[in-house]
Amino acid sequence: MRSKNLFTPFFRNIALASLFIISLLVQISCSKSSASEKEQMTSFAAKNNITYVSDPSGVLYQIITAGNSNKPRLTSTITVTYTGKLMNDKTFDSGTITYPLNNLIPGWQVALPLIGEGGQIKILIPSTLGYGSRGSGEIPGNAPLYFDVSLSKVK
Repeated sequence: MRSKNLFTPFFRNIALASLFIISLLVQISCSKSSASEKEQMTSFAAKNNITYVSDPSGVLYQIITAGNSNKPRLTSTITVTYTGKLMNDKTFDSGTITYPLNNLIPGWQVALPLIGEGGQIKILIPSTLGYGSRGSGEIPGNAPLYFDVSLSKVK
């Protein structure tokens, strides 16, 4: 005669309830962090007199100069001069680079096609469209970023 384990359904239900609670907590945590990032970005914009437009992606931008009609596509190679800052105003990088747009962070892929050659744009990028949770160099994980970008060439 085989004995029944009466605790198996009980423990299975406890495990399922625990998984549900953990997934709920993760969702709440993620929504709080994205709300916090948005607050950091809008606060940075206010402090630096950036009158921004919100893109559906979460990118905030201000076009300073529209540039000409030669706008980059994802397959374009662009030359830009830029300064990148964290929300604490610390500059983490600056310079002039030439790269295919599709090799750059997603936030740039959203914002740079909004201007043409000769244009300038200020961009606030949520971490999910920057370097995400891994960060890069001086950029910590989950850091929203600010860039001031001048687009000098589109090929």
